[in-house]
Amino acid sequence: MAEEVLHECLISVGSNIEPWTHIEQAREILSRECRLIAASSIIETAPVGFQDQPNFLNAAFWVETRLDRHAFKNYLRQVEDRLGRERGKIKSGPRTIDLDIVLWNRQVVDDDYYLYDYVRRPADELLTTLGLSIDEAT
Repeated sequence: MAEEVLHECLISVGSNIEPWTHIEQAREILSRECRLIAASSIIETAPVGFQDQPNFLNAAFWVETRLDRHAFKNYLRQVEDRLGRERGKIKSGPRTIDLDIVLWNRQVVDDDYYLYDYVRRPADELLTTLGLSIDEAT
């Protein structure tokens, strides 16, 4: 019988609707349903895009999963739904929780890592804490 592959994933986390509660709830769910290795500090950031909303709290989680990337992305969307995420007309509008795959098996899979400080800072903190680096090979 073939051994299942364990994938490493860095998740960017953001919330500006009851953010402390929703980030903690997301952490608890991922701790129970995946293997949560580490969580970054939480930082406060101004909204990007749509400005008429509260500041965001952002963090990053490092998890391991047996799901493939597509299945894990769908799983994260389900976690967002469970935490009351409503997807409205304004893509950058307020949200209870936003969970995005940034690194998959140490490769950047979301250019937001390079574009936004609110993604990069928590991600880099986790990489440093865990003594890991990004695999720049494509």
